[in-house]
Amino acid sequence: MPNRVAFNEDFPVITASEDLYRRAAEIMTPVTQTLAKGPGQYIGGVAPKYLKRGQGSHVWDVDGNEFLDYNMAIGPLSLGYCYPRVDEAILAQLKDGITFSMMHELEVELAELIHQVIPNAESIRISKTGADVTSAAVRVARAYTGRKKILCCGYHGWHDWYISVTSRSSGIPEEIRELSATFEYNDIASLKAALDEDTACVILEPFVFEAPRNNFLEELKAVCQANGTLLIFDEMWTGFRIAVGGAQEYFGVTADLACYSKAFANGMPVSLLTGRKEIMELFKEEVFFFTTFGGEALSLAAAVATIREMTEKQVPAYLAEKGRRLKDGYNALAAELGIDGYTRCTGYDCRTLVSFDASAGNPLELKSFVQQELIKKGILWSGFHNMSFSHSDEDIEYTLKAYRAVLPLLKEAVAAKEVAARLRGTPVEAVFRKVNNFNMKPVSKV
Repeated sequence: MPNRVAFNEDFPVITASEDLYRRAAEIMTPVTQTLAKGPGQYIGGVAPKYLKRGQGSHVWDVDGNEFLDYNMAIGPLSLGYCYPRVDEAILAQLKDGITFSMMHELEVELAELIHQVIPNAESIRISKTGADVTSAAVRVARAYTGRKKILCCGYHGWHDWYISVTSRSSGIPEEIRELSATFEYNDIASLKAALDEDTACVILEPFVFEAPRNNFLEELKAVCQANGTLLIFDEMWTGFRIAVGGAQEYFGVTADLACYSKAFANGMPVSLLTGRKEIMELFKEEVFFFTTFGGEALSLAAAVATIREMTEKQVPAYLAEKGRRLKDGYNALAAELGIDGYTRCTGYDCRTLVSFDASAGNPLELKSFVQQELIKKGILWSGFHNMSFSHSDEDIEYTLKAYRAVLPLLKEAVAAKEVAARLRGTPVEAVFRKVNNFNMKPVSKV
């Protein structure tokens, strides 16, 4: 019988998952379409590799095992799986059609809604993925300023201008690599050292897990303005989550351009670029940014329904309240057990991160051990609490109960120096995404 969200006696049977994986490995390179969803992020031999369906905050794998999910599709499911209001909007639109030969009225409805809730949305463009709109933002920034260079901080997608600063830059010409550089979050000096008269834009995630210090975002904006450089907020994770109006609303700092994708359509593929009208006007004639599926109506219907629900139900406050209980509960338990020196939960309440310090052993093995034991208890977890509106009080209480059972096992394994020996499969791999000391180029002018 498949495992449930319970303190199961045995680890889940994952025969169907492993069979699908073998089939995929023969013809897919790599087997995953999203790195963060791939098998490297879950302990081999224990975690399922393929999911079949979801409902609310729970998912079921292809073997029928049920899990309480804290990954939520790596971010997009702000309301939860199969959320009624959103699914009803999708089904209603499906009866009328998916994509059309001319523009659709939902494009206007969504744009008007975004204009109301996003602080810098004087003008709006709609596309499909996060990388679409970050790259469009960079292109229009170059056109508007007449400059070439880009400074970035965080993760911004797969296109050349960003991946050129990472370790996976093969296939990108050196001439393009020379135009991008990085700076350190909360370190205004690292930005100033790299900024020059040919810097078109600075693009960053307003925060990931670390909070801005010493008015970092305000000073960043002032430095950019003084240099004639456009400021771009990549709000894939912060938008609609920290506040409906994103980090711009939450911190009171308005960017020249801002990019959104995760969270505002509850899993449907759609993205937004918002910004100052005088910059966005360049998309009319001078800058090309169009895609066949930009006006695909099912995603637009989902976006309108999701944003209205988030506004009416004050979803960001709910995410923060539930996430705070998890974060505080985890940290209180770690302190009680005396392991808070090597594990802690940090970040803004709507999305927190459990981390492990190398002082207790290999952090990836520590993470793998906790993940392994949580999987046995019916929790799908990869170190994050990506909160959704479907995570209930019962979910939070159960998760804290599971942590209370698992963390003493971690403490025991660390004390015995047997964490690796107690793993039932291969440990998780490092996440590609990094936010500190991420391939920093020399601080001299680039």
